[in-house]
Amino acid sequence: MSALGLARRLGHNALRAVRQTAGRVALRDRAFWVRLRLAPPLDEQRMPALPFQRDVPPSLLDALEVLDAAAGDPQVEGVFLRLAGAPRGWAKTMSLRRAVSRVREAGKPVVAWGERLGMEDLFVASAADRLWLPPAGGLQLLGLRAESVFLRGLLEQLGVAADVVRVGGYKSAGEMLVRDALSPEAREQSEALLDDLFEEWLAAVADGRDLTREAVRGLVDRGPYGAAAAVEAGLVDACLYPDELEAELERLAPVPPDARPGPRRIRVLDWPLYASLRGRDPGWRPLVGDLPRLAYVVAQGAIHGGRGLSGIGSDALRPLIERIAADPGVRGLVLRISSPGGDGLASDLLWRALRVARRDKPVVVSMGDVAASGGYYVAAAADRVLAEPVTITGSIGVVGGKIRDAGLLEKLGVSTDAVERGARAGLLSPVRALTSDERHALRSEMETLYETFLDRVAEGRGLERAVVEGAAAGRVWSGRRARDLGLVDALGGPLESLREVRRLAGLRDDERVLIDLHPRRPRLSGLSLLRALGGERQLRALGGERA
Repeated sequence: MSALGLARRLGHNALRAVRQTAGRVALRDRAFWVRLRLAPPLDEQRMPALPFQRDVPPSLLDALEVLDAAAGDPQVEGVFLRLAGAPRGWAKTMSLRRAVSRVREAGKPVVAWGERLGMEDLFVASAADRLWLPPAGGLQLLGLRAESVFLRGLLEQLGVAADVVRVGGYKSAGEMLVRDALSPEAREQSEALLDDLFEEWLAAVADGRDLTREAVRGLVDRGPYGAAAAVEAGLVDACLYPDELEAELERLAPVPPDARPGPRRIRVLDWPLYASLRGRDPGWRPLVGDLPRLAYVVAQGAIHGGRGLSGIGSDALRPLIERIAADPGVRGLVLRISSPGGDGLASDLLWRALRVARRDKPVVVSMGDVAASGGYYVAAAADRVLAEPVTITGSIGVVGGKIRDAGLLEKLGVSTDAVERGARAGLLSPVRALTSDERHALRSEMETLYETFLDRVAEGRGLERAVVEGAAAGRVWSGRRARDLGLVDALGGPLESLREVRRLAGLRDDERVLIDLHPRRPRLSGLSLLRALGGERQLRALGGERA
């Protein structure tokens, strides 16, 4: 046992003692509601908060952990959701709705209130016991639309052209540069994805609002709705101003106000305070040894080589995976991927890092809104892969090429000249088109990468090569269809993935664990306690700007 480790555990226990004291002051052994404000973009990782910052936005994992803890907490009598905008991502939305449903299944009321709600908001809120709008609010029930932008006409006006080579008839990433509209293949898969999403949405809202799917489908076609019309249609329960919320919540509380000991009014705790005291509290740290740990790594954006501040840099993520694999205290790894793909070499390096990590501990991938192309390439290395029903999955194919700007340079009065050694020295030149020989060489290289991609998926997923080829050709699938094809093991989100890696690591459901979040963000220690000491808020503030 190292002196540093002992000091660290003593420090954690001392900080927990302070939190427990703050908790006794704030909670006073009485029932309370948990208030969770959901606002865009609901990032995968929480940004550091400033002292006394109001309306600290949760990350997706924050929100899910708070709802999960509230479901099993006997002191929590209900959850109030303040909807302040769509989460910007259907996979996130589905994870949230499932967590809200678990709170209701635990016998605790869930109430949602928002000013103007859209399709994503209604998807989450339909899982609540009650959904309220202010009288002047609205429901933007307009259906779903997937719109693509094409730049060929603009590029032609600028004197710019694109050479695009693809392997896989459905690999449509380069079409925006060379077409004016969707290709038949791109339209086919876009229609399929939108159909799957719309069916998921219809089923959820119909179930939550106790309507038939046909009725909900008809209501979508007649949207949008003002608050009163939404109530009449059965999509919303009532029109309430912020100052009217408290009385309605008291009526829903399991313990009536008159039966409460001490103060009669119900109480509410904001999510940061609740998360600090209960949501992520693993209990006292043992002085001899330590609790088992699970690593939760967020990887989002385009995949590229090097590091950089945006996207997934292989030179940043690969060493992190290697450190986690070598850490004997970490029992398992969850990699949360949300990526449309990117550089093929960087993707292969990350794939290898995960495959090596699997030798020492279980690796589970949780796919977010999209895990396509290189994003899915990396995911295929895991022991288990989980996706939401509408996660954009697959795109097993390769696309490449270059932009030619010779026409633009000519318009600007710029000329170029060059000398070459080597038959293909000008392959990457931005001022001339690919020759037939260069195009053949580029396609040959891309076909080699495509074959490797197929092999990686077949090996990682334990599928026959022919099965992978049938799901490939650049085609994207919804998570639900990808599961049926064997590209995904199960449907679920971050919480389900953490439970799965716990199971694979041989940890009991009731065994205490620590969750290491990566990449690490700078933390301003003690600020959560400062907010905690003043964190309790009366319900009359629930519906206002702070709510």
